[in-house]
Amino acid sequence: MSKAKVLLAEDDVTMVALLQTLLKMEGFEVVALGADEDVLEVVRHEHPDVVLMDVHLSTQSGLDVLERLRKADDISQVRVVMSSGANVKEDCLNRGANGFLPKPYMPDELISILRKAIHSA
Repeated sequence: MSKAKVLLAEDDVTMVALLQTLLKMEGFEVVALGADEDVLEVVRHEHPDVVLMDVHLSTQSGLDVLERLRKADDISQVRVVMSSGANVKEDCLNRGANGFLPKPYMPDELISILRKAIHSA
């Protein structure tokens, strides 16, 4: 069985390093975006099972990216879990997120919501 692939769209480099370590330990394949990379293009290239995306990215809004992703016919079905320290769960879900993870979160919460999103596909 192949590993589930998680695409990280997070602009905090420390957080990315921690997430990569944790997710790899849990058996996931992990791809991290660079700060200025086009999320939709990377999704098209990498074909992740789930995208873990911060609402507030350095050069773009995660909510705007989510909306564009849901409107793109070729990649609209990719699973997306949004994450933020702000109270934006309802907004994320209304725009098409498959899950929301409030920051700060515990590792087991992260793993649980990612596996739930992947298996609901």
